[in-house]
Amino acid sequence: MQPEAAQTLALQALGWIASEDQLFPLFLTATGATLSDLRQKAVDPEFLAAVLDFLMQDDRWVVAFCDASRQAYTAPQAARAVLPGGAVVNWT
Repeated sequence: MQPEAAQTLALQALGWIASEDQLFPLFLTATGATLSDLRQKAVDPEFLAAVLDFLMQDDRWVVAFCDASRQAYTAPQAARAVLPGGAVVNWT
């Protein structure tokens, strides 16, 4: 996945999270973002990585987002891998 596609998917995830009344306050608390921060932070690849990190905390969230956006269930993980901090570390 290309970085631009990963950022687009993360923005879609952010939109989905924001539409979930019970989930959105948890997201704001977990990321420390405020409503006024979101527009500015939504263009930051590191923040978008945090969006996907948050989403992937619960398989039910991943499934619900992917079903709603017609994405493969592996898409959030693939997108996360190309955003900052997502590279798999090879320890050998």
